Amino acid sequence: MLLVGGASRRFGSPKALARLGDETLAERAWRILGEVFDERIAVGKAGELELPFAVVDDAADVRAPLAGIVRGLGAVEADFAVFLPVDVPLVDAATLRALADACREAAVTQTGPLPVAFARSAFPELEARLRRCDLRLGDAIAALDTAVVRVDAALLANVNEPADLARLGG
Repeated sequence: MLLVGGASRRFGSPKALARLGDETLAERAWRILGEVFDERIAVGKAGELELPFAVVDDAADVRAPLAGIVRGLGAVEADFAVFLPVDVPLVDAATLRALADACREAAVTQTGPLPVAFARSAFPELEARLRRCDLRLGDAIAALDTAVVRVDAALLANVNEPADLARLGG
């Protein structure tokens, strides 16, 4: 699952459309997901961004990763889903595979909460939190049987501001 619905307040423009090399952050994340998984779904506010793949609307009034996660997890038939936001562009296929392999009810890296893997069994808990606007993803993860996957911290560099992207070569 690719999460493309962030507000990008600190970044100043949609992060999904920012470029790192010859790809947008959304295209890069979509490609990495495709290296690991046969099924890929992008979730966000459908129609907001022009992307080279379809975006499933998160059907929520709020802008929060939890909204995309609930919508995405409800849309898959697999036992679990791995969620990758566009703003961690250095995450590699091995990290995504490790999250998938470690997932009990959830699996996060040592810096959590994103990227994350959730089992379908976590859906009722996540959906209930979204309904009551308890949107803190870290709290949701803490309430689940969660594995922590240690990966190279450099792969988890987060792009919140244009300067963050510039440091990565964007």
